[in-house]
Amino acid sequence: MRAAVMRNKKLVVDNIPVPTPGPGEVLVKTLACGICGSDLHALKFAEKLVEGARRSGGVFVMDLNRDVVMGHEFCFEIVDYGPGTQRKLKPGTRATCMPVLVRSTGVETVGYSNDNPGGYAEMMRLTEGLLLEVPNGLPSEHAALTEPMAVGYHAVQKARLEKRDIPLVIGCGPVGLSVIAALKLKGIAPIVAADFSPRRRELAIKMGADAVIDPKEKSPYESFKQMAVDPTAPPPAAPWMTGPQLRPAVIFECVGVPGVIDQIMLNAPRDTRIVIVGVCMERDHIEPMFGINKELNLQFVLGYTGEEFATTLHNIAEGKVPVTPLVTGKVGVEGVAKAFEDLGSPEHHAKIIVEPWHS
Repeated sequence: MRAAVMRNKKLVVDNIPVPTPGPGEVLVKTLACGICGSDLHALKFAEKLVEGARRSGGVFVMDLNRDVVMGHEFCFEIVDYGPGTQRKLKPGTRATCMPVLVRSTGVETVGYSNDNPGGYAEMMRLTEGLLLEVPNGLPSEHAALTEPMAVGYHAVQKARLEKRDIPLVIGCGPVGLSVIAALKLKGIAPIVAADFSPRRRELAIKMGADAVIDPKEKSPYESFKQMAVDPTAPPPAAPWMTGPQLRPAVIFECVGVPGVIDQIMLNAPRDTRIVIVGVCMERDHIEPMFGINKELNLQFVLGYTGEEFATTLHNIAEGKVPVTPLVTGKVGVEGVAKAFEDLGSPEHHAKIIVEPWHS
C-alpha cells in the first residue's frame, strides 16, 4: 500500500506492507486524515519527542532508524476483521476512533509507531472495541476532526471552569480553535483570543471567540484585564494586592513554543489558572517567582478520554461544533510533504486533510 513515510527526518512516498489485524482488531481503509501540528513538531523534533517519552513513561517511543507512518486524526471504512472479533459493524461502514491499539501487552499508539501505520497510509489496523460509527451522514473530512476537537474539549474540561471565569486563549492554530469551540459549547463568555495571524483571528471569531487581539498592536494581557474588571468584587484580601479587582482568569496556552509559558506567567493576573494545551517538544524554562508571587496554577493536559472523544463526534455530527471553516485543503499521499511546508504559514491553512486514495 502507498504511504507518506517519515524516514531520516523527511517525508517520502513509498509502498509498505498492509498491516495484518490481530485478535480483536480490524483492518480499515483510510478515507481522511488531518495533519496535526504535533506531527509538524514530531518531524522536526523527533529525537526530543522520543527521549521525553522514554524519560517520562510516555507512549511515543519509536525507533527513528526505522520508518514511521504518522497520522492520528482519521476517518476510515471497515475492510476486514481479525480473529476473535464481534463484527458488529459491517465492512464498508465509515467510522472513527481514538488512535491507539489496546492489546494484552498494553496500549500502543497508531501514527507514532514503527509497527502501527497511521492515517497517512492507505490502510490501518485498529482496535474493534474503540470504533465509533460516523453518524448523520457526516462527511469523512469532518469526522476526521473528532480527534483534534476532542483535545480542546478535554482541555476545557480539565480547566474546571466556573461561571465568573473569563478565558484567554493564546494561539489560534488548530489547538486554540478547538479550545475556543469547546468554551463556546460550554457557554463561557466572553472568550478572548490572541494571535499574530489575521487569518487565525478570523477563524477564532468563526469558532466562537467574542474578542480577538493582535499582539503586535496591543498586549493581550492588558486588553484581557480591561475586560475582566469586576466592579462588584469585594476588596482585596491582602494589602499587597493592588489595582482593580478582576473576574477569575483562565489562560489556555495553545502555542507549544519555548518561552510562552514563562511569558504567560509574567503577565497573568493573580490567581490565574494556566492550562497548557500546546505541545512543546523542546526544553523550556520558567521563573518560579512569577508563579509564587501570584499564586498561579499550572495544569498540563494531553489527549482526551474515550467518553470525551465520543461526545465530540456527537457534537460535530449535531452541528454544535462548526468544523467546516477549519478544512482549508486536501492532498493525497504525494502531497503530504508539501502540505507540511504549507502549514508553516498560518495565513494559508488551518487544517489540511490527507486522502490517501486520491492523487
